[in-house]
Amino acid sequence: MRGAPGRRILASVTDPAFRAFSEAVLAATAERSVDAMLQRLVDAARSLTQARYAALGIPDGEGGFAQFITSGMSQKAIEAIGPLPRQHGLLDAMLHTPRSERLPNIQDDPRFGGWPDRHPNMKSFLGVPIVAKGEIIAAFYLANRQGAREFGDDDQELIETLAAHAATAIENARLYERSRELSIVEERNRLARELHDSVTQTLFSLTLTAESAATLADSHPADAKEQILVVRRLATEALQEMRSLIFELRPAELEADGLVATLRKRIEVLCRVYRRPIQLDVHGERRLDAESENQLFRIIQEALHNALRHAQAETLEVELSMQNGQVVAAVRDDGIGFDPEAAQRRSGRLGLTSMQERAEEIGGRLEIRSRPGVGSEVVVEVRGGRKDG
Repeated sequence: MRGAPGRRILASVTDPAFRAFSEAVLAATAERSVDAMLQRLVDAARSLTQARYAALGIPDGEGGFAQFITSGMSQKAIEAIGPLPRQHGLLDAMLHTPRSERLPNIQDDPRFGGWPDRHPNMKSFLGVPIVAKGEIIAAFYLANRQGAREFGDDDQELIETLAAHAATAIENARLYERSRELSIVEERNRLARELHDSVTQTLFSLTLTAESAATLADSHPADAKEQILVVRRLATEALQEMRSLIFELRPAELEADGLVATLRKRIEVLCRVYRRPIQLDVHGERRLDAESENQLFRIIQEALHNALRHAQAETLEVELSMQNGQVVAAVRDDGIGFDPEAAQRRSGRLGLTSMQERAEEIGGRLEIRSRPGVGSEVVVEVRGGRKDG
């Protein structure tokens, strides 16, 4: 039986089924990872229809599948089947016609082309395309309805509605991952600028000083010795700066140790590198969810970087308060200050836009308080952020 095109409302679905559907959609759309979200969707499709097997296929544009996510089969069974399937038969039909397909026995359909030797035996079938902006971007495949000989109208209605939500979820998750990729590129570019602005200049000075020492070695050995001492100092500074930048690239302890412990270690490194005291005050220490901890760490890191590099400050302070369901992080300095609204600053090296975007990603609010001559304060406030479990 072929289903009617389009999507119907859930008028005939019982309340428990609708609640289960709502919970499934919310769980899937809460995922930020595309892979995790797709797995949630296919698991939901199988559970909602009581299917023995379910899959979600995403075409690669070359006659195959870029991804084929399954539910109801063990990893061992998946590996025994072999490579990802090619687009053929009903698998292909779902990706070229925006119409659902419902069959009491898939093996009786003339388009059925068989399957590998170790593939599970499947009979009842329900296929639903996932359409976004008029383009089929994926499809649900369900087989072997449990408790009934075939899938019914309610099953089809549920999966067609789930497919509509899935289209939005897939598009949003892909946009989010692209945004994250751009953020990573931006971070790498910033570090490349730092290498050029600080370490490269230090190494250039080191080279010139070493050449000067070599020139003076025979005629003015005492002066040459002084130049060699300068070389040693410059080499030490370059090494410390490199260690600082590498730490920024790889805060490995964040996931294991949490925000506070990682922040303490980071501040210890910065104090050694820049030979400047940085005070850390923590109120109500606790773990947050991974995304909140990562973004807060990056915001604090960026604010500290700005203060150490540009503020000409004598004292710096980081305050982190995690109390009463609210997280407040503040970085303060007594430096020269700046105008945070100045366009050249916002698009330049201070990274203010990046900090603002990071705060918004975790549902927070960023405020930058500064003016020339009176120092600066960067404050981010986030509601919740408590670690699950």
